[in-house]
Amino acid sequence: MPGDSLNVNNKATAQNTYDAIVVGSGISGGWAAKELTEKGLKVLMIERGRMFEHIKDYKTANTDPWDFPHRNRPTVQMKKDHPVLKRDYPLNEETNGLWANEQDAPYVETKRFDWYRGYQLGGRSIMWGRQSYRHSKMDFEANGKEGIAIDWPIRYDEIAPWYSYVERFAGIQGSKEGLEQLPDGEFLPAIELNCVEKDIAAKLKSHYKGNRHMVMGRSANITEARPEQNRSSCQYRNRCWRGCPFGAYFSTQSTTLPAAVKTGNLTLVTDKIVTKLIYDKDSKKARGVEVIDAITNKTYEYFSKVVFLNASAFNSTWVLMNTATDIWPEGLGSTSGELGHNVMDHHFRLGAGGRVEGFDDKYYYGRRPSGIYIPRFRNIGNDKRDYLRGFGYQGGASRDGYNRMVAEMNIGGAYKDLLSEPGDWRISITAFGETLPYHDNKISLSKTVKDKWGLPVLDISAEIKENEKKMRKDMVADAVEMLTNAGVKDVKGYEGDYAMGMGIHEMGTARMGRDPKSSVLNGNNQVWDAKNVFVTDGACMTSASCVNPSLTYMALTARAAEFAVNELKKGNL
Repeated sequence: MPGDSLNVNNKATAQNTYDAIVVGSGISGGWAAKELTEKGLKVLMIERGRMFEHIKDYKTANTDPWDFPHRNRPTVQMKKDHPVLKRDYPLNEETNGLWANEQDAPYVETKRFDWYRGYQLGGRSIMWGRQSYRHSKMDFEANGKEGIAIDWPIRYDEIAPWYSYVERFAGIQGSKEGLEQLPDGEFLPAIELNCVEKDIAAKLKSHYKGNRHMVMGRSANITEARPEQNRSSCQYRNRCWRGCPFGAYFSTQSTTLPAAVKTGNLTLVTDKIVTKLIYDKDSKKARGVEVIDAITNKTYEYFSKVVFLNASAFNSTWVLMNTATDIWPEGLGSTSGELGHNVMDHHFRLGAGGRVEGFDDKYYYGRRPSGIYIPRFRNIGNDKRDYLRGFGYQGGASRDGYNRMVAEMNIGGAYKDLLSEPGDWRISITAFGETLPYHDNKISLSKTVKDKWGLPVLDISAEIKENEKKMRKDMVADAVEMLTNAGVKDVKGYEGDYAMGMGIHEMGTARMGRDPKSSVLNGNNQVWDAKNVFVTDGACMTSASCVNPSLTYMALTARAAEFAVNELKKGNL
């Protein structure tokens, strides 16, 4: 069969029949494969993109900045090939080739949406920002309390043990802070704040009487070696999104895939695009999946008792939309009228920065893979704003480097002498805000545009609305106020270009809920209309919180996998 494959279970592969199929190999797909194989199931993991091997395929992991032909800037050809990706920083020489081919797989923007996809084994777990935070009790309760969209079908206490479970395995560095809005986890020793950040953190805590906090951003970078996982501790190179040959950050390649392969229960195929689930209307279950070979265009079928959809939020929903259209014109899971709706992202690209005095004799070592984090403080306790929810900040302090511009002195010996010393200390913080789930923020199947394989592409129509626009005023003003109160000089607020999708945190479109009339999935991530189909990637999210979502995908996936195996044993699936 064309396309790369890893066939551990050859008998099952020959019959194209497995206990479980996992569609997608990114952060949640890797977890699904690990959990299901470790529980004894014969699992097929299907990836639409190419084979991508740990270490071997990290082509730029050891390339120095001066060795990139164009100093890491996108070429004219790269911009032509990636009309969407060129809008922002992800298009560069470091990661060229790790993002989806936009010519082969386009999409329609009824309203601008910057959709950054990674189509290779491991998906975006190779390039992700690794920020790893738990959603809080208030995050799981907010929709219900405020009458927004629908209530989550689970609460923090139900998922907390699963947060702990995935944190221990993935390896999350961070510090315990005892904050209700940012629950503590199972942490490895935290990366240190630098001297300027420590000073500003202390001043913020004092000025705001303990109601504002600056901590090290919690990230999936191990600060202690994990020899049992063949992972070395972080080397402070900050080249993470090129692929880490030390395995120091969590990715499918470094962490969950080796665990799944070790069981002997995994079969992996790449270059296979799942086009739909094979749905049996008599049993009301999925019998398996239909795929098209991305290289030969030939069609194949694989069969299983359980299917986990982990193709990323929009692509998992795309599969559902293409399934059982003879029964439901809008696809499997569409009976509620919510399939494809409630698109969310984190809105950002605004904050403040300034110059810090008094630390000219101080420097720092290495290139940290994480920066600071200022947890949410708006709409908590007695603080009430004219909008719902809140935001946090990410950023950090550092010294200007050799590439700083000095307009008055840009040639000669004095200029060289100046650049032999580090420049001023500066600090910058960028806000990340929660977007509410709006029904009319949606994806649908285009009726006119098809991709390279003749498949309908997605049409995306989503935008931030009045609640987010009101929040954005505070996101800038609060940043300026905090830095000014912490003694930072020449503080300036900023707001850059933002369109939904730029956060690369697309969520929603197949939300969890308590009622099949208003949700696509139940509280165990099962599709209401096909109980042996589970969706545990970003599509399942009922609300967004203001923190990075990947840790929640991991926890929900591990939780759903245990439930699925138990239900199989009981004969319920």
